[in-house]
Amino acid sequence: MDEKYKVLIVDDQYVARGFFELQVDMLRRYALAASLSSAEQAVSWCMEHPVDLVIMDVVMKYGLSGLTCAKTIKNNHPRIKVILTTSTAEARWIEKAKQAGIEGFWFKEYSGLPLSEVMDRVMAGGTVYPEALPNPEFGDVRKLDLSQRELEVLGELTRNLTNEEIAANIGLSPKTVKRHIENLLAKTGYKNRIDLAVNARLLGLVVHEDEEA
Repeated sequence: MDEKYKVLIVDDQYVARGFFELQVDMLRRYALAASLSSAEQAVSWCMEHPVDLVIMDVVMKYGLSGLTCAKTIKNNHPRIKVILTTSTAEARWIEKAKQAGIEGFWFKEYSGLPLSEVMDRVMAGGTVYPEALPNPEFGDVRKLDLSQRELEVLGELTRNLTNEEIAANIGLSPKTVKRHIENLLAKTGYKNRIDLAVNARLLGLVVHEDEEA
């Protein structure tokens, strides 16, 4: 039998690590190298141990983001393949991952492909990115039914900011912000701005750049 590919799993969520470990154990061509809870640990591990494939979450509760450390791994070890994953519906990382030469991107909740197929295609020399953006339900609509400006306002709303603070952050007037929030409530059917913010968070609809790590 050919030597198995050594897989490094990196996710700060215990349940997610367990899922990935189980996936690797079930696949004949792969073996678990290690399972780590921080992206910085992954950089050090790849310096000191043989690794063929890294499966790493983008958003980490503490420390540097998975995307940042994946770039470091690719710069230091171009032969190591990397698949970034996320449980959110945030798609802006896709282009950044492509620019960094990362081979795969997999949405845990919204992917149309099984992880095993993504792994096989990446290890065969391919690149695997989602063909369609995640489009989860958000009240009475779906994410892609909202305009980019509405999503921008929604993102600021999840920070528990006032209309005036949101307006200052994204260059709108408080009156315009208020109108966008009223439109969001009308479209989604949620009762108030708190419902909007809480459900946006629960669905992973928006993730702030400063929260990637």
